[in-house]
Amino acid sequence: MTADHPTPPPADDPAAPPADHPAAPPADPLTSAPLTDLPVAPEYAEPVVDWHRLDVRMLVVRPLNEIVNLVPVFLGLLLLGRGETWRILASVGVIVAIVVFGLLRWVTTRYRITADQVELHTGLFVRKRLAVPRDRIRTVDLTAKLGHRLFGLSAIRVGTGQRDQPGEDGLTLDAVSSAEAERLRVLLLTRTTTTAAPEPKAAEGTVLSTWDTRWLRYAPLTLSGLVAVGALFGLVVNYARELDVEVLGPMTDLAHWVVEQPIWLTVSVFTGAVLLIAGLGSVLVYVVQFWGYRLTREPDDTVRVQRGLLTTRSVSVAEQRLRGVEIEEPLLLRAGRGAHAKTVTTGLGRKGESNLLLPPAPITEAHRVSALVLHQPTSPTQATLRRHPIAALRRRVIRAITPVLVLTAVVAYLAPSWTWLPIALLPVSALLAWDRYRSLGHALTDRYLLARQGSVIRETVALQRTGIIGWRISRSFFQRRSGLVTISATTAAGDGAYHVVDVAEADGLAVADEAVPGLLRPFLEAPSEVRSEVRSGGAEGGAVGAG
Repeated sequence: MTADHPTPPPADDPAAPPADHPAAPPADPLTSAPLTDLPVAPEYAEPVVDWHRLDVRMLVVRPLNEIVNLVPVFLGLLLLGRGETWRILASVGVIVAIVVFGLLRWVTTRYRITADQVELHTGLFVRKRLAVPRDRIRTVDLTAKLGHRLFGLSAIRVGTGQRDQPGEDGLTLDAVSSAEAERLRVLLLTRTTTTAAPEPKAAEGTVLSTWDTRWLRYAPLTLSGLVAVGALFGLVVNYARELDVEVLGPMTDLAHWVVEQPIWLTVSVFTGAVLLIAGLGSVLVYVVQFWGYRLTREPDDTVRVQRGLLTTRSVSVAEQRLRGVEIEEPLLLRAGRGAHAKTVTTGLGRKGESNLLLPPAPITEAHRVSALVLHQPTSPTQATLRRHPIAALRRRVIRAITPVLVLTAVVAYLAPSWTWLPIALLPVSALLAWDRYRSLGHALTDRYLLARQGSVIRETVALQRTGIIGWRISRSFFQRRSGLVTISATTAAGDGAYHVVDVAEADGLAVADEAVPGLLRPFLEAPSEVRSEVRSGGAEGGAVGAG
């Protein structure tokens, strides 16, 4: 028997903004209520104080979803087995085991939601009791696979942002009716009170952004379809080989014909085929993932993202947990003036897709959505950034060109006739180094710390100054020789730390001191030998925390 009970947050939870910070959060222009006020559960969202079972329809839905996932395995057992009895019995046995497992899961699973926590009991041979305090809930994710949608069900995943055991983050109720899932979504992201009067049924949310078919032009710039098409091609070829289907013969003949053509024609055909396959596959993946995208601000003070064609997802994040936004611009997407946006949420890392705010779309739409989500007239991600010293450019040029020079020397020794190939990479490496330097920048506004870096994937983060709980200052051996330093703002949201890379030492310390007044000052005013140790951090770096 195992029992998992996440501990309640301490009174001085670092995720909470400092009370004495001069920049108080503004009122919501839609509700005229302070953004820090926790919403009150509406009248229709009563806690499920009694123990309940999952919806009985899951006895059909769960086996159906599992069998769909195992279709390639069943095809392998049935078709490749050429009618062998043991393979047919193995397939039937797997299906029976899945059905029995689903029945046992339904019989042994119970849940209830009280005013303080969400409780889930499950398991037959190993009993598992999971309790999540409601004040630790960060997100509520409603997912409906194709089987769920056919029977009007949804799976609810309650995200807490902490993993007491590998692979665990909150709890999952799979599955309840879609109407019940929507009711529980509102309930789990609100807090009940005994003194407040009942409120009327919640109204529709305010739409911030919706699906636009014109965004499909950005799908080929993500190249996500190339990976999917490659995996599908490998699967088809593998099954064709096992079934003795002659599909490789024509393809081999075509490859020989292409290779026998002039080099310019071979390169053109190969490039065109790759671009066509990648483009069509990327569009298909984009539609499956983001069809029906809809971003809304709900009356319960949550930001909600809904999307998906076959499997629909609805992720709700409490606005009290938002600590900023991050805009990512992969190289090809940036060349097409596109980007996608993510939230920086307390207790929620970047892994997974719960922090998605906007799929690949125009960069102007990313900035507009960021401004609306943060309740700002203009997005802080559009602020003018300060350039970093020229020493940062020198570091990037050296790191980009040195490997190419080493490769050139090796090729010149082993195959002199091919020396031109690595030499041709020198201009590309130099341009990449220049672009990495050009992407560097930082700024400080009244409420946000801005930091940008990267070239292949350029990331611009706007982090609330009230969400910074400490600073980590580090300098490598080569940074010390160049007079540069990396300032990392630690936070309980997103990645846990956001970096201002290769900034001048005086500028970096000044930004850190101004962003959170008083936090770094005792170390800046320390005796010279202590200050030197803090700035250099010994050999690697030092950290300064807020408590």
